[in-house]
Amino acid sequence: MDLIRIILAIILPPLGVFLQVGLGKHFWLNILLTLLGYIPGIVHAVWIIARVPEHRPA
Repeated sequence: MDLIRIILAIILPPLGVFLQVGLGKHFWLNILLTLLGYIPGIVHAVWIIARVPEHRPA
């Protein structure tokens, strides 16, 4: 599943982050980074997907 998220993160970085962590601070930070530059958004998204375990609502 992470491979699909990484592919989505390359195409649309905030979508990959949203699928990993939901509407948290990392999602909004990624939108800001993507607006400031596409590459920083991709780097942040791949880092979040590789580092943060999948979000599980309680």
